Amino acid sequence: MKGLEIVFLSVGGVLGTFLRYKITDSQIMLGTLSVSILVVNIIGAFILGMFVVLAQQWNLEAKYALFVAVGFCGSLTTMSAFALQTTNLMDNSQFGLAAINIMANVGLSIGALMAGRTLMSYIASA
Repeated sequence: MKGLEIVFLSVGGVLGTFLRYKITDSQIMLGTLSVSILVVNIIGAFILGMFVVLAQQWNLEAKYALFVAVGFCGSLTTMSAFALQTTNLMDNSQFGLAAINIMANVGLSIGALMAGRTLMSYIASA
């Protein structure tokens, strides 16, 4: 990895980490369930979906993928926090909320990625 690639990766990571912290620190609630982790996963998937199309359409250099996909989206989204939140719900016998959390994180993240790809494909073809 070259010096400039490390810079792109690092700056993307710092920005994604900062946004993740700001969103999860705000404790967005849906009833008794914090959906802050869900929100960062949806936002990250949507941005990644848009970026994939943009990178293909514009034939972007790899350093931009390091910045957006690996750095920013990688540090913004969080599988470990999602797993911990779900496990905590199960430990508290909140199996219904745990199931909803799993379905929402997986389903909405995939949906957001598809929406981001679709939107950017539409914009790129206009």
